[in-house]
Amino acid sequence: MVDKFLTVPPFECAWREDLKFQEAGRGCVAFDAFACNDVTLVFRENVGSQGYHYKRDTSPHYTIILGSHRNRRLRIEVNGKTVVDQPGVGLCCSNSFQSYWISIYDGFISIGNGKYPFQDLVFQWADSNPNCNVQYIGLSSWDKHVKYRNVYVLSLTHSLLPLSKRMFFADYQFEDHHVAYKHFHMDIHKWGLNNFLESWDLSDMIFIVGHAERPVPAHKAILAASGNFNFCSSFVITLPNVSYPLLHALLHYIYTGWTEIPHEQLDLLRALSLHFQVMPLVKQCEEVMERFKVDNKLFDTGKNVELMYPCIGPHRSTLPSLPVSIQRLGQLKLSGQYSDVDIFIESYGFVARVHRIVLSLWSIPFAKMFTNGMSESMSSEVTLRDVQPEAFKAMLDFLYDGQLNEEVIDSGSLLLQLLLLADRFGVTFLHQECCKMLLEGLSQDSVCPLLHVVSSIPSCTLVKETLQRRISMNFDYFISASTDFVLLDDTTFFNIIKHPDLTVTSEEKVLNAILMFGTDAKELFGWEVVDQLIINSKPEVLFGERLQLVYDLLSFVRFPLLQHSLLDKLQNSNIVRHIPVLQSLVHEAINFVEHRLGRPEYEINARFQHRRSSYRELQYICDGDDHGVMYFAGTSYGEHQWVNPLLAKKITITASSPHSRYTDPKVLVSRTYQGTCFTGPRLENGHNCSWWMVDLGQDHQLMCNYYTMRQDGSKAFPRYWNIQGSADGKSWRDLRVHENDRTTCKPGQFASWPIVAPNALLPFRYFRVVLTGPTTDTTNPWNFCICYLELYGYFL
Repeated sequence: MVDKFLTVPPFECAWREDLKFQEAGRGCVAFDAFACNDVTLVFRENVGSQGYHYKRDTSPHYTIILGSHRNRRLRIEVNGKTVVDQPGVGLCCSNSFQSYWISIYDGFISIGNGKYPFQDLVFQWADSNPNCNVQYIGLSSWDKHVKYRNVYVLSLTHSLLPLSKRMFFADYQFEDHHVAYKHFHMDIHKWGLNNFLESWDLSDMIFIVGHAERPVPAHKAILAASGNFNFCSSFVITLPNVSYPLLHALLHYIYTGWTEIPHEQLDLLRALSLHFQVMPLVKQCEEVMERFKVDNKLFDTGKNVELMYPCIGPHRSTLPSLPVSIQRLGQLKLSGQYSDVDIFIESYGFVARVHRIVLSLWSIPFAKMFTNGMSESMSSEVTLRDVQPEAFKAMLDFLYDGQLNEEVIDSGSLLLQLLLLADRFGVTFLHQECCKMLLEGLSQDSVCPLLHVVSSIPSCTLVKETLQRRISMNFDYFISASTDFVLLDDTTFFNIIKHPDLTVTSEEKVLNAILMFGTDAKELFGWEVVDQLIINSKPEVLFGERLQLVYDLLSFVRFPLLQHSLLDKLQNSNIVRHIPVLQSLVHEAINFVEHRLGRPEYEINARFQHRRSSYRELQYICDGDDHGVMYFAGTSYGEHQWVNPLLAKKITITASSPHSRYTDPKVLVSRTYQGTCFTGPRLENGHNCSWWMVDLGQDHQLMCNYYTMRQDGSKAFPRYWNIQGSADGKSWRDLRVHENDRTTCKPGQFASWPIVAPNALLPFRYFRVVLTGPTTDTTNPWNFCICYLELYGYFL
C-alpha cells in the first residue's frame, strides 16, 4: 500500500486483514485519501463484505465521514444514527492525496488532518455509551470514487510512544510491530522527573519522617514550584507525625503526576497536601471523598484509590504534564533562588544560574554530567564549549516551561542552532519541536541548505527524509533555481535521484542535474556544456572523486522517455563516446523507442516506465467520469465551475468535414448525450479519412495513457481506427491502433482503452481519433459517429 493506492467505488467498502486494532475498542488508523468528498471509514466488531454499506448495517458500528454534504461537514454516526454533524469545510482534497488519522479509545474518538498521528487534531467526541468491541476497519465511499493509500494501524502501545517514535512509524510499516517497538524503546521514553523520586542524586533537602526518623531525599526547586514547603536554613523538614507511606504518596504525585493510597487515608493525604499547599492533590482528594460519600460501593474494599493529575502536555514525566507550576519555576529561574550551578560559555562568559534537577529531568547527558563524580558534579560552575549563547538561552527557556517562544520560532537560523544543541544534549522533546517548526516554516530556498546541515545528524533522520522527498517531488525547481543542490553529500543526492517520488518534467533535467553535481558546478548548465568540456579533458578530471557516483546515477535516468531526436543527438555526442555506461544506456533507449521491443524485462525495469512528473495526473476512473482533460479544461483547470471548454475557449476541436447541425465539435465535450453526431470523410493522400481532432492550446501538453469515446445513437460502430498525437498538428504518431475492434456494439455505449505504446510517454499538444477502415454502417461507412471524447494522462 506504500506505492499503490486502493480505489473504492461508490457504495462499497474495502476490508483488509491487516486493518484491525490489536486491542478491541482501542487503536488508531492513519491513511492518505484522494477524494472530492465523503471519505468514509467504518469501525465494526466483525469484517464486512465488499458490497457492504453502513446505511444498511444494523450491527454495532461507528461511521466517520470526512467531507460530508459536498465537503462541508464532518459526521459521526453510531449504529446508523447521526450523533455529530459539525462544519468542516475543505476536509477533503480532489487535487492530491491528503493525510488523516482517526483514533478510538473506548468510545473516545479523535480525528486529525495531517501526516503524523496524534498531531493536528481537528475534532474529538466521547460516546456516552461506548462500544469497546469495534476492531475491524473498512474503507468506504458514498457517491464518488475514493482513493486510499499508506493505510496502517497503530496500537495503543504506539500511540503512547513519544512523538519522535510516532513520527517514525508514520513513514514506515513493519511486519512485526512488537519488534519495531522494542527496537525504538530507548531509555529516553522512560526518562523524566520520575527518575529522581526519592533519589539522593542532585537532592538538596531531606524529610525526616515518623518516629523512626526515616530520611527521604527531595529537590527544593521541584517542591517550591509545586507548593509551599517553607524550607529552613538547615534544608531539613521534620515530620514526626507523618508516616512514610503518606509522604511517599505525596512525593509520588509531585514527581510522576499520579499516586495511590487506601481510601481510608484520603483525609490524611488531603491534610498533608493542604499543609504544603499542593492544591491539585487537595482538590482531587476532596472530589474522591465526595464521590465516596455519595456511593461507598464505588470503591472496592482493600484496594487503593488512584489519583492522577490531568495531563495537559504531550510529554509524560516532564514539567508540562506534572503538578509543577511553570510560573513558579520561571520565577525561580529569574531570581536564582535554590539554584545550584552557574553556567558559563567559553569566550562568552556567564549565562545563567540554574537548577541541576531541571536540566537533568529533560536530558540524560545533563543528568550524567551532574552525577558522574567528575568536575562538573563537584563544582558549582560549569563551562561549555562550542555553544551559541542565544541558542543555549533559548534551550534553557524550553527546559523551564516546556515550549518554544515566538522569537525562536520566527528565526530560522536560531531554530537550526537550537536543533543542533538539542541533539548534542539529548533534549529529545526540544529536538522534535525544532524539527516540527523547521518543517512547518520551510521555504523552497531553505530546503537544500537545511538538508546540507542535518544530513550528518543521525537523530534528524525524519527531517532528512522529509527534505529529500520535498526536493524529489519538486525536482524541476531545485535544479533550476540555484546550484545549492551540488553542496549535498553524495549519499543524500543519490537518495534523491533514486527516490520513488522523483517528480520531473523531462529526463533530460535528471541527466543535467547529475552532470552538474558530478562537476561540482558553480552555475547552472545543461549536458551540452559537459559535452564540450570533455573534448579537451577526461571524465576523471571533470568529475574527480564523484566519477563513480556519476556512473552509478546515470542508470537512474530513464532515457527511453526522451524524445527520439534528443536520443539521436546524445548518441552522436562526445560525452557518450567518453562514458561507456552512458553509451550503453542511450543505445538501449533508442532500440526501445524505434523497435518497441516487448521483452519482459522492459515491463519490470523502472527505466522503461513512466515516472511521476510535474504534469498533473488526470487518471481514468470509470466511463464518463469527471477526471479527464476535457472536464479539467472546462473548470478553467480547477479554478471555476465547469462550462463547456469550447465555449470557454480553453481547447479547440475540429472535424474532417465542415461544421453543420450534426457535425458540432461542442457536442464531444458537452457531457450530454446526442443522438446524431458524426464527422464525414475527406480525401487525404488519395484515401478516405474521417477524424475528430483536439487542440489543447499552445500552453498545454498531455502524455495520454487512457481515452474514452461514446457512440452516438446510430449503429455505425467503428472497427478500424487509430488515436494519434502530434506536437505541431501536422506530423502524427500512433498512440493506439485498433484493428477489427468490436468493443462498441450498442448505440450510446461508452468504451475506454488504455494507451501503453512507447509514444504514450511523449507529450503532445494535438490529439485525434481517425477512422482507418469502414464502420458497420453500409450506407455511410466513413461517417465517424461519436458524441463524447475524453483523454487522460499527465497534463501540463
